Amino acid sequence: MAVLTRLSPLTKLSEQLRAAAFPLAEDWLTVQEWFTPWAAQPDLREELRDHLRRLGPDEAAAVRAGSRETTTHFAWRLQDCPGDQFSFWLHEYKPLRDWRHGYADSVHNHRYHFCTTILRGGYVHERYDARLDPRTGLITSTRLNRRNTCGAGASGALLADQFHRIPSAGENTMTFLVKSRAVTDSSVSYDPATGISHRHLPIELRLEDLADRI
Repeated sequence: MAVLTRLSPLTKLSEQLRAAAFPLAEDWLTVQEWFTPWAAQPDLREELRDHLRRLGPDEAAAVRAGSRETTTHFAWRLQDCPGDQFSFWLHEYKPLRDWRHGYADSVHNHRYHFCTTILRGGYVHERYDARLDPRTGLITSTRLNRRNTCGAGASGALLADQFHRIPSAGENTMTFLVKSRAVTDSSVSYDPATGISHRHLPIELRLEDLADRI
């Protein structure tokens, strides 16, 4: 008698994304159509908790090595296979008292597209229209387009050329994300209070010129 092996939610989503007949970054709205019902499954939080508890030593080491701390949250890299067009992440938001002024609470975009769902807690999410300097590519001004208070179970997507801000998050907020590969070399952020914009370049892209800066 054949034994049926239950696939984890991450495996199911991975297989669907790998089977896509198109480059994912070129049609991320279709990825969102797949992601939305996946994110709505009632036991997703418990399934992800079970996935983490079942990590072997090598898998746990890979998660630790690929994860990082930001000014507002811990970004845990759950899965990032070199041949895939996507990666999976958990974002664990810090208590507001521990936030440092920086990226997530500024108006910013990303180098990649992503879909996300809130597993627990919630946050205020703002979308912006941004005006860019045609010479520098930096933000010169922004206009609030939409503001929503999002709770557990909410999901959505953001493209690399869209701008948003998370000014606050509730206690113990946790989100799951699927990200595309980078579609641009850098991203930009803008502080509405000071009117200052910054460009953010991944550290690995700086290695090429590192010797010249010594």
